[in-house]
Amino acid sequence: MDILSTLSGVAPHGPLLHVRSFPSRTGATSAMPEWINPALAAALTGAGIDALWSHQSLAAELVRSGRHTVLATGTASGKSLAYLLPGLTAVLDGTRAPNGRGATMLYLAPTKALAADQADHITRLALPGVRAATYDGDTAPEERRWIRDHANIVLTNPDLVHHSLLPGHAGWASFLRALSIVVIDESHAYRGIFGSHVALVLRRLRRVLERYRSAPVFVFASATAGEPGAHASDLVGLPVAEVTHDGSPRGALTFALWEPQEYVDEHGRPHRPAASTESARLLSRLVGGGVQTLAFARSRAGVEAVAAAANRSLAAAESSHRVAAYRGGYLPEERRALERDLRAGTLRGLAATNALELGIDIHGLDAVVMAGWPGRLSSLWQQAGRAGRRGSAALAVLVAADDPLDAYLMKHPEAIFGEPVERTVVNPGNPRLLPPHLIAAAYERRITEADEGVFGPGMWPALDELVAAGQLRRRPGGWFWPQDTRPDAVGSLRTAGEVVAIVEGASGRIIGTIDSASADLQVHPGAVHVHQGQTYVVTHLDLERASATVAAGDPGWSTQAQSRSEFTFATPDAAQLSGSLTVCRGQVTVHTQVVSFMRRLPGGEIIGRHELDLPVREFVTEGVWWILPADLVGEALPAQVVPGALHAAEHAAIGMLPLFATCDRWDIGGVSSACHPATGEPTILVYDGYAGGAGYAARGFEILPQWLSATRALIAECPCQRGCPRCVVSPKCGSGNEPLDKPGAITVLDLVLGELARGPG
Repeated sequence: MDILSTLSGVAPHGPLLHVRSFPSRTGATSAMPEWINPALAAALTGAGIDALWSHQSLAAELVRSGRHTVLATGTASGKSLAYLLPGLTAVLDGTRAPNGRGATMLYLAPTKALAADQADHITRLALPGVRAATYDGDTAPEERRWIRDHANIVLTNPDLVHHSLLPGHAGWASFLRALSIVVIDESHAYRGIFGSHVALVLRRLRRVLERYRSAPVFVFASATAGEPGAHASDLVGLPVAEVTHDGSPRGALTFALWEPQEYVDEHGRPHRPAASTESARLLSRLVGGGVQTLAFARSRAGVEAVAAAANRSLAAAESSHRVAAYRGGYLPEERRALERDLRAGTLRGLAATNALELGIDIHGLDAVVMAGWPGRLSSLWQQAGRAGRRGSAALAVLVAADDPLDAYLMKHPEAIFGEPVERTVVNPGNPRLLPPHLIAAAYERRITEADEGVFGPGMWPALDELVAAGQLRRRPGGWFWPQDTRPDAVGSLRTAGEVVAIVEGASGRIIGTIDSASADLQVHPGAVHVHQGQTYVVTHLDLERASATVAAGDPGWSTQAQSRSEFTFATPDAAQLSGSLTVCRGQVTVHTQVVSFMRRLPGGEIIGRHELDLPVREFVTEGVWWILPADLVGEALPAQVVPGALHAAEHAAIGMLPLFATCDRWDIGGVSSACHPATGEPTILVYDGYAGGAGYAARGFEILPQWLSATRALIAECPCQRGCPRCVVSPKCGSGNEPLDKPGAITVLDLVLGELARGPG
């Protein structure tokens, strides 16, 4: 069946801009290695596996030989078998540790669902003597004791290693002494601040393992990524061999770029369907045509909206199929039920956040619809790879959102199909993250001078600061945690920090959760919140008690929060002069406050704006900023145009940075000023949206000419007259996108690029 033909008639105005066909691929096989345990070989034969794909064989041999290895191949390429062969063989062979406990294996995944999925795989092999168990926040205390004492395969996440295993390593002594393999699955998910935290946790794990004279092999499984060996090495701090050639077979894939088209309503007003609206239409058409389909949306609210709209369309067409939503914030039992129904095929359509981008084993999907650019090429191909997992022909559709990067990619498909996947960025030397991890490490085991090889030279100034603050104590034998109680300096590894519970006021039932960093924006008083298709209105937000109270009911409008920001610069870490242009990279202090929210009708009309009284939040991060001389700008633009021109250029630059750095526009922020107090000149700043920085602005500093050239092309190619969401209008602008001047933005970027071309001044 030609799946693409199923979409005929969905949008009669020709929104299909580009179609790329990828032919099917035959697999390259290798014989099963002779060293695997006979019981494992028999179990695999019983499951219909009697040979390996070439990449599985190569990776398994590297791991078996003791090489730290990363396997970076496509979705559904069987990466797990590559590490399970040596891992399960070690466990089954009963490799003896000094205390008499057989060999053990530790598996780390970024989500609970993925760890549970892998545990189910291992359990289904029914191998004698293999005791696999998941260990996460839902594990009961008595089960935890049994796992520590008896399990030889523990499947968990970096958070539990940080919060439980490392500080309580004495209770894990026999398991750690026998540890033969550590698996870090879906390692491409460890990026930015979260990835930097995980890199420091892995370094702390290495120190604790040295205490027990254990030297396991570290194995990384990743989606296709740029320089996966370098990224894995950044994570663990050791050399890592990489396997990247995918020897598995794949069915043919049709990849379509879909641009929602403007239409005129009954009142003669033009409208452009949102990416979520268009994706819901595609999802309902595909599901109604018998095509099992997964639709990805970028936000929780978007997922709920796509699922609800698709179900309305299916109901109107009297279809028996249904679509469900899947996102973070659901209770564990809700997620498990949805995963079972999708695997069984009883659920024909699903709208999901990137929680399902990861490798949960769901077979049989025919099509994937992506509502807007997912932020990275690696994510795009990971999501598209969800289709065709049975080896049959598959369809992937990228639906453009009203966003600068989406608009650029629709006109420049070569940026999708002709570019290598970007490298994932982590920074374990982040000066905001390293000190609290050093405190945790000192509690786990005293820090010595030799630990520079683990933590890097940034350890020394961090230790000096911690000693001066009384948080660590220096003794001849090293640095120690000076208290009897366990430190909690790091807190959450996931930059969200504390979780806010969303509570239904009438029943007291917790219907979901949200991270505290997003609470001001998404569950402020008066916010409209959607969960599993049910609409609620937030009646109270208690930040001290970390709870938001909601009342069920659909008021007929949506809400959008607005914020106000102020910034101060520190002395730049790096600066360069090009002609009369100054470009800097360094520390920035950001003060933000959610000050109001708007109510919008479904058609987009604003029907009210309401003030909020929420606290000012402050954090220190990294930014890149460029400063133009006022006289140069004044010669090119009238004074009244300059603020809007700088503001529009800032918005477009934020929208385009994800093309060059592993982030999306919600990971970064910005500000512009015709005369910034710190510089006295026209200034544009783009900064990382995470305390301490995440490497995004630093990447922008490195590739500023390419980044701003693409930004200029985006604005110039957009057919709108005064600016739109596809070029300079930002969905998260705290000042309501005022003022903006699209032609002026082109002039500003021409000035910047001209000065950059002149070279060092």
